[in-house]
Amino acid sequence: MNHTPQQLDPLLLTRRQLLGRSVAGLGAAALSSLIGTDALAAPGASPLHHVAKAKRVIYLFQEGAPSQLELFDYKPQLEKLRGQELPDSVRMGQRITGMTSIQKSLPLVPSVFSFKQHGKSGAWVSSLLPHTAKMVDELCIIRSMYTEAINHDPAMTFIQTGAQTPGRPSIGSWLSYGLGSMNADLPAFVVLVSIGSAGSGQPLTPRLWGSGFLPSEHQGVRLRSTGDAVLYLGNPPGVTANAQRESLATIGELNRIEHETIGDPEILARIKNHELAYRMQTSVPDLLDTSGEPDKVYEMYGPAAKTRGTFASNCLMARRLVERGVRFVQLYHTKWDHHANLPGDLPKQCADIDQPCAALLTDLKQRGMLDDTLVIWGGEFGRTVYCQGDLTTGNYGRDHHPRCFTMWMAGGGVKPGITYGETDDFSYNILDQKNHGVHVHDLQATILHLLGLDHTKLTYRSQGRDFRLTDVSGQVKKELLV
Repeated sequence: MNHTPQQLDPLLLTRRQLLGRSVAGLGAAALSSLIGTDALAAPGASPLHHVAKAKRVIYLFQEGAPSQLELFDYKPQLEKLRGQELPDSVRMGQRITGMTSIQKSLPLVPSVFSFKQHGKSGAWVSSLLPHTAKMVDELCIIRSMYTEAINHDPAMTFIQTGAQTPGRPSIGSWLSYGLGSMNADLPAFVVLVSIGSAGSGQPLTPRLWGSGFLPSEHQGVRLRSTGDAVLYLGNPPGVTANAQRESLATIGELNRIEHETIGDPEILARIKNHELAYRMQTSVPDLLDTSGEPDKVYEMYGPAAKTRGTFASNCLMARRLVERGVRFVQLYHTKWDHHANLPGDLPKQCADIDQPCAALLTDLKQRGMLDDTLVIWGGEFGRTVYCQGDLTTGNYGRDHHPRCFTMWMAGGGVKPGITYGETDDFSYNILDQKNHGVHVHDLQATILHLLGLDHTKLTYRSQGRDFRLTDVSGQVKKELLV
């Protein structure tokens, strides 16, 4: 049954419906003034709950779970324990995946790669990451991350949306909702995907950057590496810009009439999406045209930077996006799932990302943007200290491990040059987890805090209850902040 605006009970309206109906009453001119400003996205009169240290985020997500044992969590004592069984006193009955629970033995395996201390901070970094090692005094390395999910899809969904089950908004969507856009001609939330050079990869579904129950204007917009960067953005053959503008105006008026009739906030989101797509027809080609970048920039990011869709190219594109006012840029780099042939495949993955990560930090710092740009690197969980499959002289694999893993952050108000948290001698459990463990919800709460948002106050009512990114837990890790 359709309700007129007079029949709708204001006590039953959501905040967005109430604001949306007020806007509709001002007429088309007032509505047009809101399009592109995201004024409706702010939770209250001011979008910020406190002073923000970061304005924007670049999240370098390494799909498949990089091994902390090979990259940042140095365990030299494992060398003398090679091939021995994982002690029961270390495992403590904790669950393991079905892939290794059928093994008769869980033999310990040390990393075959060397480590050195770097920078004034003395952080231990693997020989696989020589460029990243030069940047350790900019990094806040967290070795005490942990999660509850033990398989890829729920773990990726959890770290991206705050829940293991699908349907919740992604962190980029929450930031778009809470803070809005800084550029009316580009989305607040943009997604880039690069394919890793080795290993296996998990499916990346659009729900990982979806808006869930938030209005659809807050979903991530993926820039594709082949063909049209954004599907259906260009005009069909024979359709002129003027004809499209007239068509869009007509569709917008029909949508406004529908909104005045039923008050559905998703109709306003539809209008805003149409208008943004129209403006992106000009802004996206300019964004993708990197011909004006100096040769020294390409040299800094590495030879792959000129190949569209590579991790290096996407890191350069991320800098261009945040430079133009995009709030949240999510990079997915695939194929870190090394259940076998880790010594052969991991170096190829590291070669993909090492120089571009260091270049991105350097580039942002040179442009005076690192202080208010939060850069995050990491996967959905860690890898086991024991070998999956047969342990041979030169080869091994590692299974999923949610009990501890490593991530790093830089810029945007985090302490530079620190290593936070410790794991036991087997990189199996976190030492002093109560005080120094960083749960996925703690990470999410800390990210929101850096952007001026209280994770307990950034909520959206759906299906009769208030939801938030951190569900009912999460603490800001103030020890990580400047």
